[in-house]
Amino acid sequence: MTMDNPAIHALLPAAGKGQRFGDALLKQYAPVAGQPVLLHAIDILRSEPRITGITVVLSEDDESFQETVGNRYPEVRTAPGGSTRARSVLNGLESIRQHDPGAQWVLVHDAARPCLPRDCLRRLLRQGLEQPDGAILAIPVRDTLKLSDGDGRIADTVSREELWLAQTPQLFPLDRLISAMADALEAGHSPTDEAAAMERAGARPALVMGSPANVKITYPDDIDFVELWLSNRDRSTGGFE
Repeated sequence: MTMDNPAIHALLPAAGKGQRFGDALLKQYAPVAGQPVLLHAIDILRSEPRITGITVVLSEDDESFQETVGNRYPEVRTAPGGSTRARSVLNGLESIRQHDPGAQWVLVHDAARPCLPRDCLRRLLRQGLEQPDGAILAIPVRDTLKLSDGDGRIADTVSREELWLAQTPQLFPLDRLISAMADALEAGHSPTDEAAAMERAGARPALVMGSPANVKITYPDDIDFVELWLSNRDRSTGGFE
């Protein structure tokens, strides 16, 4: 790959237990629109020709990946998870550097976001690769924000101007993200997304317009929306547009 067409490796952290999902079946393996959530996320990444490799981070007791994904897409690599999302991501990044030394950029995507529109992915790659500090998908906050006093009452109304809701994928230079994540963890921080680690290191990633459809499955009720959106998308477009 050249500087004008850099090698991009996608990373999906899928080692979480999803306590808020409240089901014995991990949310990344919940069936929706005919296949597990994780497979939808992988399929959209595989559809992008500029992504040259995919790694999924798994917990050590994962018993579902091989049957669900590994047998279907043997080229998808795996890496061991850690005690936190941040540690799992760093494990995955280090695995990419070891097994795909040509990778220059990494695209980190939540395993529980199966509805990523293809146009959002293309827009992130087009705009993000032009930014030295990388970029993330995000959408502006539309609702009025309330600050709680800790006892279930409103303490203040927060201005929503200039506020964005972060999504994934998040796109960064691989080596810089490894350094940022490692430094954050060594300092006792556990960033909840990759942009936070880059910000701590002094970077200013760009915000690229995402989509309200790009939801992250967190609660069981989210499955109903995802099922409806994926089914309607496939019927109307036959794919990921």
